[in-house]
Amino acid sequence: MADKDLLLLVDGVSAIYNHAITALQGVSLTVGQGEIVALLGANGAGKTTTLKAISNLLLAERGQITAGSIRFGGRDVTTRAPADLVRSGLVQVLEGRHCFRNLTVEENLITGGIGRSAGRSEISSDLENIYVQFPRLKEKRRTLAGLTSGGEQQMTAIGRALMSRPRLLVLDEPSMGLAPLVVRDIFENLRKLNRDTGLAILIAEQNSTVALKYAHRAVILENGTTVLSGSAEELRDGSDVTSFYLGQKTVPSAPNHSLTVVGT
Repeated sequence: MADKDLLLLVDGVSAIYNHAITALQGVSLTVGQGEIVALLGANGAGKTTTLKAISNLLLAERGQITAGSIRFGGRDVTTRAPADLVRSGLVQVLEGRHCFRNLTVEENLITGGIGRSAGRSEISSDLENIYVQFPRLKEKRRTLAGLTSGGEQQMTAIGRALMSRPRLLVLDEPSMGLAPLVVRDIFENLRKLNRDTGLAILIAEQNSTVALKYAHRAVILENGTTVLSGSAEELRDGSDVTSFYLGQKTVPSAPNHSLTVVGT
């Protein structure tokens, strides 16, 4: 991948919490222009910590990067405030469907535009785009976000992020706690956004089946370390390899040689 096509570079990142607890040990991944990349691993593998490091949010939780580097658009993320990263196009949807529960769905969406200092006409235009992408949100636009379903809250959180006009959309466990049909609709919308606009997307997921269906490439973490990376198609086909690294008991046989196995 040419440097000009590289949006995000995570290179050998290690991190700790409370000056003592090791969370990451040499995590590496890249996201290029127009790519959907899945970050996979079992619960506790280090996915959320990796995403918070990418958005420079670790300090808020007494965490710190101890080695390696993270660059977005060629610039070191650790020298930039999280709000500045959002304005430059790195926008994250945190785990847990975070919404302003006492604001309406539309008011939640508008806050995404305000965060990038958009004018009224831009916000209005972007709202219409979000409602085309997520018709359910248009139906619920006057409803308090706290009174909507889990799926509608997740769509609201994603829609608010899109109102910031991201270059890279980062999602942490978007399928968590949602019905399979809702998960499918959300991922179909994400794939359509990627296809129609070229939006780059990084998705951390435990649900490897759905993530590998929609991603172009995937990186697998185990115990805070990158252990395997490759195209989503290769990882889908190499079920013996992925089942081992995603917490099942099958020991991998001879892996596909086009996959990258790290540290073995």
